[in-house]
Amino acid sequence: MVPHDTPLISTIVGALVLAFLLGALANRLKLPPLVGYLIAGIFVGPHTPGFVADESLARELSEIGVILLMFGVGLHFSLKDLVSVRAIAVPGAIAQIGGATLLGLGLATLLGWTLGGGLLFGLALSVASTVVLIKALQERHMLQSERGRIAVGWLIVEDLAMVLALVLVPALATAAGSSGGHSADPIVNALESALPFELGLPGILALTVVKIGLFVGVMLVVGRRLIPLALHYTAHTGSRELFRLAVLAIALGVAAGAAYLFGVSLALGAFFAGMILSESELSHRAAEETLPLRDAFAVLFFVSVGMLFDPTILFRDPLPILATVLIIVIGKSVLAFGIVRLFRMPVGTAIIVAVSLAQVGEFSFILAELGVSLGILPEAGRDFILAGAIVSIILNPLAFWAAEHLLARDAPAAKPEATSQPDSSVTQATGAAPGDMPRPTDHTIVVGYGRVGSVIAGRFLRLGLPLVVIEDGEEPANAARKAGIYLVEGNAVDPDILQRAGIASARNLHVAIPNSFEAGQVIEQARRANGALVIAVRAHSEEEADYLKGLGADHVIMGEREIALGMLARFEGEAD
Repeated sequence: MVPHDTPLISTIVGALVLAFLLGALANRLKLPPLVGYLIAGIFVGPHTPGFVADESLARELSEIGVILLMFGVGLHFSLKDLVSVRAIAVPGAIAQIGGATLLGLGLATLLGWTLGGGLLFGLALSVASTVVLIKALQERHMLQSERGRIAVGWLIVEDLAMVLALVLVPALATAAGSSGGHSADPIVNALESALPFELGLPGILALTVVKIGLFVGVMLVVGRRLIPLALHYTAHTGSRELFRLAVLAIALGVAAGAAYLFGVSLALGAFFAGMILSESELSHRAAEETLPLRDAFAVLFFVSVGMLFDPTILFRDPLPILATVLIIVIGKSVLAFGIVRLFRMPVGTAIIVAVSLAQVGEFSFILAELGVSLGILPEAGRDFILAGAIVSIILNPLAFWAAEHLLARDAPAAKPEATSQPDSSVTQATGAAPGDMPRPTDHTIVVGYGRVGSVIAGRFLRLGLPLVVIEDGEEPANAARKAGIYLVEGNAVDPDILQRAGIASARNLHVAIPNSFEAGQVIEQARRANGALVIAVRAHSEEEADYLKGLGADHVIMGEREIALGMLARFEGEAD
């Protein structure tokens, strides 16, 4: 018999089920699923009728989401990518953060808030969502273009600035006495109780710097050796379950240790754990193994954020919310456009960077909640930030669409059918092949240029047969390009990508990607576009083979079976 009083189970189930339904609906409407997660939080929150999730439990679960999100940011932190665009990303991001913070402070001053509340409000509006930006760039095949690298580098600088803010804001709040005369940091409280004098602002900031320095020192000296060593030892056991558990233990353990031992935020601890792991050759595997759990808890984080939002504020304070949205969508974009143009970058680059930053996301939510908990930011400020985030994230795909059409109108050479030599950013953004290569007809399409796809494509290339490769990974795409193959960059699940590859006039399709679910979607789209197409696909089990055949695959190759047949053929040949 299932007990009725199960708030943890009901909170998790209610949040995830509703987030899935509304996230799927948002995706159907070509919006980021993040919008659906936030709205799901509003529906299960205390400000709307019906089921109400346990707010305190949701907040604790969301802390795990913050840890795993920051761990993921650290895992994907690339100093190399940042260095390549540092000349514009570093000063540009700092200037844009400063400008947007001043705009937010101006609005807060008009609303009669304190200086600290206004600065925190503006700071929360100044940072864009990494999740939303990277997804938008990936969908438009711009992630590895010069424009995409500048936008991502810009965002890395913003993320680092926000990590620093998460450390300094509690210290400043304690010094200003905004948290009721007591610090949330037990170390500060213990020192102030033991000393005959108050630490004051300089003392608290100095103590914060010392704590951060100690934590960073321990991580660089001890963690840099022990964490990769533990991960490699676990990997050599051959147990995938243990490896996944080791990664989660590192992320959560370092975050908790940073908070309990050094008084450093959970977010900073998780970020450092991910950053140190990123130096290991096992970092990609670590990211893959933790991705499902990271995504699940990240959803709970966004749902918990939505629970805090009071929808009635849209009617009570429409003008401040409109002003907040204008700061995010117009103010930040104008600032970013002007800054990029000051560095004498092309107008197209300035437009893409400006549109990329015209939204706010996860760090804004974390800062807003921190500000409210410390008594710096009024609850209305958090509601304004949440409303601005939801509206800006909804508008962002429309802004990208407008930017793409504007660039396509002003730069006809960027179209896939262009006959002039495109630069690398245009090639990657449009999916066109390098140079003046005409797209083949009556050809073979290979989806994926990994270990399997590269062998298939290499054989067709040696035979001189017409070939097109679809690939969305940076390194495999570069390898295919160097081999002289007509390349379409993007996800083959997208019908537009298949159309660019000439699916309607193709003869054969080889789906070489290992993910059977994604392969099935490709088969469905391809069969719909070309009924005469001969489709070959790989599978790992009889169940997968039946599933793919049911979707329209003509030939399903099971890797394990082919290995066994090859070994038997070798044995029989030696016996003869």
